[in-house]
Amino acid sequence: MSGGAARVALVGAHGFGEIHRRNLARLAGLGRAEFVAVADPVPLAPGELPASVAVHPDLEALLAAERDLDVVIVSTPLHTHLELAERVLASGADLYLEKPPVTSLAQFERLRSAAVDAGRLVQVGFQSLGSHAIPWLRSALAAGDVGDVRAVTASGVWSRTHGYFTRSRWAGRRTLDGVDVVDGVATNAFAHAVITAMTVAGVRGGDDPRRVEVDLHRANPVESDDTTVVRLRRADADPDVTCALTLCGPDNAVEPFVTVHGSEATATFYYVIDEVHVAGPEGVSVERFGRTDLLENLLDARAGRAELLCALEHTAPYMRVLEAVRTSPDPHPIPSRFWERHGTGADERIVLPGIADAIRRACAAESSFTELGLPWAVAGRDEDAAAFALDGGPAPAVPHDGEELAAALAPRPYLHPVRTRSGAVLTDRSPLDHPWHLGVGVALPAVTGPGGRSNLWGGPDYVPDVGYRWGRTHGSATVSGRSRRPDAERTRLVWRDARGDIVLHEDRTWSWRTVDEQTWRLRLRIELSAAAGPVRLDSPGSLGRPGAGYGGFFWRFAPCTGIEVRTPEAEGEAATNGARAPWLLWTAAFDGARRSVLFCAPPEADDPWFVRTAEYPGVGSALAWDAPLLLEPGEPVVRTLAAVVSDRALSAADAHRLAAGRP
Repeated sequence: MSGGAARVALVGAHGFGEIHRRNLARLAGLGRAEFVAVADPVPLAPGELPASVAVHPDLEALLAAERDLDVVIVSTPLHTHLELAERVLASGADLYLEKPPVTSLAQFERLRSAAVDAGRLVQVGFQSLGSHAIPWLRSALAAGDVGDVRAVTASGVWSRTHGYFTRSRWAGRRTLDGVDVVDGVATNAFAHAVITAMTVAGVRGGDDPRRVEVDLHRANPVESDDTTVVRLRRADADPDVTCALTLCGPDNAVEPFVTVHGSEATATFYYVIDEVHVAGPEGVSVERFGRTDLLENLLDARAGRAELLCALEHTAPYMRVLEAVRTSPDPHPIPSRFWERHGTGADERIVLPGIADAIRRACAAESSFTELGLPWAVAGRDEDAAAFALDGGPAPAVPHDGEELAAALAPRPYLHPVRTRSGAVLTDRSPLDHPWHLGVGVALPAVTGPGGRSNLWGGPDYVPDVGYRWGRTHGSATVSGRSRRPDAERTRLVWRDARGDIVLHEDRTWSWRTVDEQTWRLRLRIELSAAAGPVRLDSPGSLGRPGAGYGGFFWRFAPCTGIEVRTPEAEGEAATNGARAPWLLWTAAFDGARRSVLFCAPPEADDPWFVRTAEYPGVGSALAWDAPLLLEPGEPVVRTLAAVVSDRALSAADAHRLAAGRP
């Protein structure tokens, strides 16, 4: 030691090592560190290092020449970390290891054992965890300042050039010469986004998270993923974490951020610049924070003045993410028709149009790109084996059990996509305006059973005299049995309240048939039964919000233009919303052509139609329009509806004929 300064050596002087060199110069000026030596096989230019810093070709030469080192920084390619880290620990020095620490869980356990055996400190270089915003956010969450936290998400949209992916032999690789590299958007470029979101959410390790899910895609001609969703499923009381990330953005104009979605406020943490924006009922406030340098923190920990901010042990949950990426199938290649080339040569970059909106949708719905059914994410993949089938042409509808859905969406079965006979998609799944809208299905906004009221629609609850408020009130519907014929599917469902108790049983049958070469008919029959004691079905309409009696059958349309909606006696949203009519005809332009869906009312009841065209495109048949619907045990509620889907723009005369069952 010289004047109390720690003797520090750096392995890997190029790339991020240059930042470490600048930081060591700063700490030397403060008298906290003595920059002793560098190891790098690539020579540095004259004058790049102080004359007092010794230069060695590799770590072995450095350790042989330099004695009494206090700290060694390893800033080298990912796949070299383990061997170098073990050698540093064996030398008796403490270790600063760049992120990620190693490239597999097995390597992590080996490194953890080596650190324990050596009795040395290991700090991992996730620099964002030094931000003072993190303890502030954790305290705010614990105090309930943002209300009940339903989700934590991370969003990252960057643009990377051909030069980025060819800067070294290991860049863009999953393996190199048989060795795991695990480069990728979640394991390298946006690794900070992932671990910062996990830290803010309080992911503890061990059995937390319960499960890690990854959805990997690539547009660039590399092995690794460049557009990915990582999702951490956690225990019921803890918010899940969803990270949606890409290197195929239009530019680097927006800093990546972590968002805490609370029932009372939303906190957005721009972790690169240590800034938090809190949006609540009173508006938006901005908090700015400082940051503790992780090397300084390691020096303080060596002196007994601090705890490590990113100790090796703290990265164990993140290593489960890396392991999920490492062991996943190769990323799904995005077909070239979905992306664009910008620039030339080393500056050429691939841009995925609309990716920023896709990132927002994935975070809002806590869903993967594949689950959202984004065309580039599902292109080239086999259609769901359960897809409905007609005589020729694309599958007209694909059923989903909905088990993958986030709790806040009220998990339940749905159909998506639903197509015309020519293949035009007429449904949307988790649009940004209402992520809980799921193609075509049945949803119930307010169900009161023996255990109280639950939300089986998704999204916020409608509270009389207050408005919409988020809460942990969501239940779910799960499939308990299924049978299939070529033209029909019958499912038995169990609806559970927010406590997990069974409140409803449902017998549901979808059937489908061809009408003509441009038209087909989808039929739905539901039978709802109270499971244990009386059940009350409400809607915002029955709870006091005029014109909002939705609940029951609901069809969320794909984006469309030139919408015309009519019943036999009325036209337009204002006149048809709440109308009781034998049919309702929706005609609009989808994919550049006008197409129609004719909805036929249930014969069992005179339920009003629920219609939206301005706020969003959707149609429903309301079970509890302006008064609750009561279900007594042994007295099921039955509804049978039909939707006639056509590649033609149907007329009112067509609607009359088709509703009557005539071609």
